[in-house]
Amino acid sequence: MNLFTRNDIRNVAIIAHVDHGKTTLVDALLKQSHVFRDNEKVQERVMDSNALEKERGITILSKNTSVMHNGIKINIVDTPGHADFGGEVERVLEMVDSVLLLVDAYEGPMPQTKFVLKKALELKLNPIVVINKIDKPNARPNEVLDEIFDLFVELGANDEQLDFPVVYCSAKAGFAKLEMDDESTNMDPLFETIVKNVSAPEGYLDMPLQMLITTIDHNEYVGRIGVGKIKRGSIKKNQQVALIRRDGKIENVRISNLFQYNGLKKEETDEAKLGDIVAVSGIPDINIGETIADAAEPEALPFVAIDEPTLNMYFIANDSPFAGQDGEFVTSRHLRDRLFKELETNVSLRVEETDSADCFKVSGRGELHLSVLIETMRREGYELQVSKPTVIYKEENGKKLEPIEYLTIDVPEEFMGTVMEKLGPRKADMVNMTSAVNGYTRLEFRIPARGLIGFRSEFMTDTKGNGIMNHVLDGYEEYKGDIPERTKGSLVAFEAGTSITYGLFNAQERGVLFIGPGVDVYQGMIVGECSRADDIDVNVCKKKHLSNTRSSGADDSLKLVPVTPMSLENSLEFISSDELVEVTPKNIRLRKKILNADLRKKAMRRK
Repeated sequence: MNLFTRNDIRNVAIIAHVDHGKTTLVDALLKQSHVFRDNEKVQERVMDSNALEKERGITILSKNTSVMHNGIKINIVDTPGHADFGGEVERVLEMVDSVLLLVDAYEGPMPQTKFVLKKALELKLNPIVVINKIDKPNARPNEVLDEIFDLFVELGANDEQLDFPVVYCSAKAGFAKLEMDDESTNMDPLFETIVKNVSAPEGYLDMPLQMLITTIDHNEYVGRIGVGKIKRGSIKKNQQVALIRRDGKIENVRISNLFQYNGLKKEETDEAKLGDIVAVSGIPDINIGETIADAAEPEALPFVAIDEPTLNMYFIANDSPFAGQDGEFVTSRHLRDRLFKELETNVSLRVEETDSADCFKVSGRGELHLSVLIETMRREGYELQVSKPTVIYKEENGKKLEPIEYLTIDVPEEFMGTVMEKLGPRKADMVNMTSAVNGYTRLEFRIPARGLIGFRSEFMTDTKGNGIMNHVLDGYEEYKGDIPERTKGSLVAFEAGTSITYGLFNAQERGVLFIGPGVDVYQGMIVGECSRADDIDVNVCKKKHLSNTRSSGADDSLKLVPVTPMSLENSLEFISSDELVEVTPKNIRLRKKILNADLRKKAMRRK
């Protein structure tokens, strides 16, 4: 048994708050290590590969890539920045020997920076600090460095972790430097820092194989692909290995293909050894957290504990009058199969069956986590209905505990009063207030997770789109008491048909409309927000009765107020507990759970 060091490899993950430039930094490293041909057209943020990531400009799934620098292979994992996808970050850190902590030179450390750094420090990783966007006109790299140091101290970093190397860079412009006044035109200083400071993988080459599966990939030709780092020994193509399940069961399986990352491509290889990040295919039901081990001496590796979900909602087969018009997959069996398939790759998700065969309880890390799943399913051709998200409570010593979020808000000074006034009834406690640069003030609160449901859209309206809010889970505390739900009722269509200008003109006096003319509606569908606290039934299909005298231009004088289109997130935030969002590939509709107005009134009376 000899301890072996792989000096030709470095494994590193990039962690940061959302929008601090992780994916752009990976682009710069790939371009400068000549992964692309000189004349190859490369899109921006090449790592954000799925359509949703491109549209929202966020990373949802962690990705693997590698670059070569002076004969040393650097494996890089790009991770998500949103707290809702924290499950992705937690398990990816198991694969690497260090992290690049990326911080914006203007914003400084943000809530998510703290969250991901805490995870890295707990795993005893020594971070390299990268201060990005130093070419921004309002960058303040020196102050940001002080803030980062304070954050390390606050999180209990040891002496070795506190002695972190710092690199200043602009990922967009493609240069990095070790001191602010250095001259540099490329990323070499960052490459050199990684090679020098990231410890090379160490372990036993001559002992039985061990490899932990931390990510699942999928390919239509070879099926499921397990990705992980070889902790011990070596692995060969076509080798018989033991697959150790998370419950301890052992199965004998054969590895049909073995891949290594080269740039953005997976390349087949015959053998890989200790320290390599590899992908294996040929095991049809391989899952995250399972160990691939030597068939003769199988030994399991421990799997990182993933934070528990904080929100749940019900996914229901679509039973509205318009069900089956847009979607390809509409039955409860389709819905069930798709949700259980999602569990294989989405470690932070939980799915439970309920008493009804058409309804499933789905729990996730936050509204964004669940809405991304709904949006993905909708694009795949699924039709479903979802209920209002509710918070998951815990019981401890006979007390009811609820999740508390740490909320950070950056707003221009003129909107501070409005924001604080809105957060009061939502049971938010202010922790800190600092005046940031450029007339923005940073407010920090601790708030029950349920107080944030429906807050984002209100916040964006109140700050006229100028506010920035971020939140991460900050533990559980005793139940804080009732929080008032939505204060306004709904405008509900009371007959089926097609909306007409005349009917809408009469309805818009009652509140804000969500639909324009020419939209098919059914009884019980929500067509707008009422200006009062009660629901009001409106007839948006009402035509004007013809009389003997009618001027030619009478209808032209009916002016409709522009409608407020409801996105998926807005809809989930808007609905109350007796309402559902109907999601199909072409439409998002809001509806009452009980469509018939008379039955609805009876149910209200009984309640």
